[in-house]
Amino acid sequence: MVFLFKMKTGYKVGDAMTIHPVTVNEDTTLKECAEIMAEKHVGSLLIEEKGRVVGIVTEQDLVRKAIANLLDPASTPVKKIMEKELLTISPDKDIYDALKIMRDYNIRHLPVVDKGRFVGFLTIKDILKIQPQLFDLIVEKFELREEARKPVFGGEDTEGVCEVCGNYSDNLEDVDGQKVCPQCKDTL
Repeated sequence: MVFLFKMKTGYKVGDAMTIHPVTVNEDTTLKECAEIMAEKHVGSLLIEEKGRVVGIVTEQDLVRKAIANLLDPASTPVKKIMEKELLTISPDKDIYDALKIMRDYNIRHLPVVDKGRFVGFLTIKDILKIQPQLFDLIVEKFELREEARKPVFGGEDTEGVCEVCGNYSDNLEDVDGQKVCPQCKDTL
């Protein structure tokens, strides 16, 4: 049995994090948040006020907290549903430390904070970009359901590891029962 979280990757959170994540302010409407997520192809937004990160909103929040409660997306500000209790991680921590937090708290997004200052944002997608071989371990440890892996604001495209070359892609296509990246699709 492999004890996934006792191992270290040699990659630091700072190596994988997004330095300039998409942010909005507390008064941004839920409709605007959904439009920004769709336009930027992201699954979450950080909420900033006066240069400070004060919350996060995810696609799941929009569905579970807004749509399920019949909130009017055109008039409801994101501050009504945003998660204010943020778990954070330091940029010098190993990626496995981030995965452990994500697994333990069932989250897919982590703000990165250094000396009390917000410096970036880490997602499962960021981790897979630098270490695609972790895909199977992440699926196993997080027990992802098929619905959870499908983007809310997407079409037929999926993300993951190409079954031909082994590289991460956020644009996999099904070719003869295999998930392949656009580059490998062109060579088949």
